[in-house]
This record gives sequence, structure tokens and C-alpha cells, in this order.
Amino acid sequence: MTSIDRSQTVGAPRTYEVRTYGCQMNVHDSERLSGLLEDAGYVRAPESADGDADVVVFNTCAVRENADNKLYGNLGHLAPKKASRPGMQIAVGGCLAQKDRDTIVKRAPWVDVVFGTHNIGKLPVLLERARVQEEAQVEIAESLEAFPSTLPTRRESAYAAWVSISVGCNNTCTFCIVPALRGKEKDRRPGDILAEVEALVAEGVSEITLLGQNVNAYGSDIGDREAFSKLLRACGTIDGLERVRFTSPHPRDFTDDVIAAMAETPNVMPQLHMPLQSGSDPVLKAMRRSYRQERYLGIIEKVRAAIPHAAITTDIIVGFPGETEADFEQTLHVVREARFAQAFTFQYSKRPGTPAAEMDGQIPKKVVQERYERLVALQEEISWEENKKQVGRTVELMVAEGEGRKDGSTHRLSGRAPDNRLVHFTKPDQEVRPGDVVTVEITYAAPHHLLAEGAVRAVRRTRAGDAWEKRHTAEQTAKPTGVLLGLPKIGVPEPLPAAVGGCGCD
Repeated sequence: MTSIDRSQTVGAPRTYEVRTYGCQMNVHDSERLSGLLEDAGYVRAPESADGDADVVVFNTCAVRENADNKLYGNLGHLAPKKASRPGMQIAVGGCLAQKDRDTIVKRAPWVDVVFGTHNIGKLPVLLERARVQEEAQVEIAESLEAFPSTLPTRRESAYAAWVSISVGCNNTCTFCIVPALRGKEKDRRPGDILAEVEALVAEGVSEITLLGQNVNAYGSDIGDREAFSKLLRACGTIDGLERVRFTSPHPRDFTDDVIAAMAETPNVMPQLHMPLQSGSDPVLKAMRRSYRQERYLGIIEKVRAAIPHAAITTDIIVGFPGETEADFEQTLHVVREARFAQAFTFQYSKRPGTPAAEMDGQIPKKVVQERYERLVALQEEISWEENKKQVGRTVELMVAEGEGRKDGSTHRLSGRAPDNRLVHFTKPDQEVRPGDVVTVEITYAAPHHLLAEGAVRAVRRTRAGDAWEKRHTAEQTAKPTGVLLGLPKIGVPEPLPAAVGGCGCD
């Protein structure tokens, strides 16, 4: 039940906090939730608020076995705070909300709003309705009401942005619940996508990441099998757009025209995140993955032939039901052959509501753990060997914000190379801003990062750096009235693949 603080100063801005879990699509949605709330007059709460905001929004994920336990634990932590703060509201959205619906309010009756993946644009209205009617509002749409990218947004980065090109997925992978929660694939019109990209570039953005649950299937909804490669090429014609990335593709839809577009479009970066999931044909069949080992390695070979310096990363699931030691050895074989720059490895966990959760042959935890450790050890070795090949190369880095946790103590800055490798470099004498570009020589390699310990060879100030500086200045000078211009800390468009991998459904 909602309670209202009737003594609250009329017109005083209410603060909000958005907590994001799960895949890049959720991160993208959270940027929109922040934008919607700020558009409605809310102000982002300070990072130190720790649940003391007037509105706390959980954007949830449902692909993990314990996702609901994590949510209810967090909701339980907020219950006493809400009881002591009349007027505070709690909203739950995202995939778990789409899945559990009324269950959330039954288990946590202090929640004010529950909304799904298809109607995030309704959040401000539902919050106000809950306040006025003094009762929980549960509204779950069964189909998409508006593409996330068409809603107001509050991007964290001034120089990089997500651009959603499709939502939903037409695949039926047995370990994945996303199609049931996000719906069938729905594509945006190419003109709308490119108009958004051009508008972002006009604001100072120099790097965009095209986003879709199955991004390279783009075109299936509009009847053009080459729509994705055409979109990549069209991005190459946009003046001021320096870097284009995309995530996450599916091997089934990774066609030769896409490889050609990547190789022939200068601002499409030499980086590919291609989920493998398993190297075993029988396991891939049980997963309902519509490719086999030979097809997957064939794609890798073609990409390397067309883009020799491409860094290829992947997702792998260990311990899928029925996986034998021989099956696991096939996964190790693919890892050795593909030589991934990095792999996001997951121990299989039941996704409630998926066919795999009911399959025979569930693997004991001890066996899964042992296989997982062997896979991680192998990939660590390969990642380090591949990174060592970068030593001596001269690369251009886009200076990043907040990616080097030790930068302050080491007097370094951090940036991303075109192939998305993270590089820590010596801080130059002249000012360098996030979004600017520096030229450095790689001097040292670790498994997960590179160092450029010599002097920076060149600094190029960019429009993206100007945009960061403008926003940073606004943050420092903004007064705590009205809608603040500070940088929110949700939805950062991390260079991909994200640190925790995707949702494992690609």
C-alpha cells in the first residue's frame, strides 16, 4: 500500500534511483527510465543515497535461477526504509516483472508499481497513479508499446551511446526465457535508426553500439535479409561517427554480406562478440542452436581472413544438461581453434520456465565447477597469448571514463582500442578528456588489459571530448533545484562485450 507524505513541500523535486540487472537491453532500457523520470521532473539521487531516494526502480533480469531471490532480498532491505519515509515509492520492472506479475506485490506488498518489458514508457504515469489512488499499480503489456530508443533518455556517456535496432527474438533456445518475456522480433525502420544516430552525433557522440536481442537478424521483420549489412554501410556515411559496434549477433544469421560490410566500412570496428555457448554438436542440438561446430569455426575463419586484426569474444555455458566429458572436450577444442580474445563463461543454471530446466541429465555442481575451472584456465592462457601479440603495436585509443580502477594511484588514464581491448596509458602533460583520441604504443600485456607505458605520441581533441566537457561543467555548476544535469551511473554504454557478458541467450 502506498503512503503519501502530505507535508512534502509542493513543487519540491523528488529524487530517483534506478538499479539495473542483466543484459545490455536492460541497460539501454534503464537509460530510458532515467530519461522518463527526469522528463517528469524527478532528480537523480546522489550515489551515496543507498536506497534513500524518493523513488527506487528495479530493472530486473530473469535469466538466472536465483534472480527472484536477489530481487526480494533487495526489496526486503528497503521495506523498513519505506516504512519510515512516507511518500517513498518502489517500482519493479524488466524481465522478472514481466514473468512474475502479481507475484511481486503478493510477496512484497510494499511495492508500489510493477511494469513489464513492453511498457516502460508508462512508469511516471503509474507512479503518479499509485500516489493518488494509494494502492499498488500492476500493468504488464503483452506487446511492445514503443521502441525504447524513441523515449526520453538520460545517457551516462557524452561520447558513446546505445542505439536499439530491434527488440525481441525469434529463436527458441532451450536455456533462454527472453523470447517469452521480450516477445517476437520487431525491427525499427532503417530511416528511424539512422535519424537517431545522426541526432546523437550532432550532440557530440562519436561511438555507437547497435543493439538487439539478436542484432544481426535485423531485417527478418521487414523482409530484407541484407538489412543489417546495409545498416552497417549506412552508418559508414555519417560524418563525425568514428566508431560503430554491435551486439549480440547469432551465428545462424552471420552471413557473408555482414562480414564484407564490417571489412569495407572504415568506422565499423574490428571487433566481434559471437556467442558460442557450446562446441559440442549434440549439446548445440539440445540447446536448439541452429548451427554446429563446423559452421561456427567457418565464420571465425572468414572474419579473420577479411579482418586479420579482429578481436573475437564469446559466451560459453558449461554444464548444460546431458553434457558429457566428450562434449566438454569439444568446447575446449573450439576455444583452442578460435583463440578468443576473451570469453564470458557461465556455469549452467536453471532458468525457470525454460525447457532445459526440466531436462534429464542435470550435471552435478562439483562436475560443472571442475569443467568451468579448466575452461577458464585455458581461456586465460589464450587471452594472455593473444594480448602479448599486441606489444609493439601503435594504436588509437578513445579515452574512457571510469574504466581504470587504479588510474588515480598509477597516474594513468584508460581507453579502448578499435578492437575493444582495454589499454591503460601514461597520462600526458596536456589535458585529455573522455571522448578524445590518443595514439600510443603498447608496451606490456596482461590477460585482461594492455599497458602503454611510454609517452603518448599524439592527442586529438574531439567533438566527443567537447561534449563530455560541456556535460561535466554543467554537473559541477548545476544548483540542486529543478532537474539536475549530473551524470547518472546506470546504463553506461560499456565497450562490448560487457563485463558480465550478455544474458546468455544470443
